[in-house]
Amino acid sequence: QVQLVESGGGVVQAGDSLRLSCAASVNTGLNFSKYFMAWFRQVGGQEREFVARSNGHGGGEVYADSVKGRFTISRDNAENTVFLQMNVLKPEDTAVYYCAASLLPKLLARNYPFWGQGTQVTVSS
Repeated sequence: QVQLVESGGGVVQAGDSLRLSCAASVNTGLNFSKYFMAWFRQVGGQEREFVARSNGHGGGEVYADSVKGRFTISRDNAENTVFLQMNVLKPEDTAVYYCAASLLPKLLARNYPFWGQGTQVTVSS
């Protein structure tokens, strides 16, 4: 099992920044660095939307077009933690943000077996 706990959400104004963290507990016998870590977001009952993905050792990050240039995903494998730095936030970034883990480089939520509980990000105009 991989247990994920997100933190760092909150209420901010448009143009502000937030940094989300996701702490992982890995009990699969594999090193945290084996996992692709991703951030998704969800608004209400809509499907979870891909935001960003990091491979095991950094580099080769992938971003949704809607956040490219504003959000940065990073990870600290020594601390089993992945981050999402969100700059120049917009009201349309308002959502519950989830981190997810997979052994494969996927972009769709259904392909991620491990999820955190989510953290709310609200951006007011």
